[in-house]
Amino acid sequence: MKIAIISDSHDNIYNIEKFLSWAEKNDIEMIIHCGDLAAPSIIKNEFGPKLKIPFHFIHGNVADREANEKIVADFPHITCHGDVGKLEIPPSNPPLVKGGGAIRIGFCHYPDLAKDMANAGGLNLVFYGHNHKPWMETMGNGTQLINPGTLGGMFNKASFAVYNTDKNNIQLILLETL
Repeated sequence: MKIAIISDSHDNIYNIEKFLSWAEKNDIEMIIHCGDLAAPSIIKNEFGPKLKIPFHFIHGNVADREANEKIVADFPHITCHGDVGKLEIPPSNPPLVKGGGAIRIGFCHYPDLAKDMANAGGLNLVFYGHNHKPWMETMGNGTQLINPGTLGGMFNKASFAVYNTDKNNIQLILLETL
C-alpha cells in the first residue's frame, strides 16, 4: 500500500491539484494530512469530490474546526481526527514490522507533540507538520518521526512524503520535480 503524507497545504489550490493528479497516477491508496488545510472550501471543492480513497486529517493551527467537521459529513471517505490521529495498517506479506503486527501510525500538527508521541512508544511512524521543514529521523525506540514539509510551498519548497507499506520505506518528494 502507498500512503501519501501531506501537511500545511494552506489553500494553495494549484499545488493541491498538482499533488492530487500525481497521487491518482501513482496509485496512492490513502492520504494523511497533518494539519493546516485552512479554508473549509478546500475539503468541499478539492479533497472531497476529487478523491475516492481514504483521506485522514487533523486540524492544525490554521483551521475552521467547526466548519471542517461539518463538511466531512458529506464525504464518507474523509475522516477528521481532531488534533491527533492514529491508524493501524494491516501487516504486509511478509511482515516488515518487528513482531509481524500491524503498522501503527500516529499524526499530529506540532513538532513537540509528535516527538512526545514518538518517544512514548507503541507507534512505528509519527508524522507532523507546522514548521514547513521536511525532516526524517529515527528515535531511540525505533519509531520514525517524519515531517513531509509544506504542500503549500510557504517558507520552503512544496513537498510531501510517500510511505510504501510493502517496502517499509519513506520517500520525500519535491512537488516541483513532478
